[in-house]
Amino acid sequence: MIFKGKVWKFGDNIDTDAIIPARYLNTSDPAELAKHVMEDADKDFPSKVKQGDMIIARANFGCGSSREHAPIAIKAAGMQAVIAKSFARIFYRNSFNIGLPIFESEDAADNISEGDEIEIDADNGLIKNITKGEQYTAKPIPPFMQELISAGGLIEWTKKRLAG
Repeated sequence: MIFKGKVWKFGDNIDTDAIIPARYLNTSDPAELAKHVMEDADKDFPSKVKQGDMIIARANFGCGSSREHAPIAIKAAGMQAVIAKSFARIFYRNSFNIGLPIFESEDAADNISEGDEIEIDADNGLIKNITKGEQYTAKPIPPFMQELISAGGLIEWTKKRLAG
């Protein structure tokens, strides 16, 4: 899997309330959640993000509550991947369960700037910064997790397995 797009950068400890504020949890409609993604971290973010963009953050991205709404909002907003130094474990699992690719890379988090264009080779764990002409490594996504992403998440993967 190859992902290519523009980067939006965030800092350390971006919690699930910053990703999708609790005041919007009265819905689980992905399109409605996307309208408010990251607005407590950057109030203009929902209007700036474009289909195919990506998020890069520092350590402990997705900390806080265990709600699946956070990765759903990111994916529904059109972002194709998130890179961070580290992820909260429940956010990590929820992301794969809904089919959002995430990558852990300290070098990428330290060296990629907002607005850079990057390309991620998920199979090999390579991140190319096209803007700066640099390359970083990420932990490759295990084959089963790649299956989840390709299927669109755990529910869709399970449906396909049961049908086949």
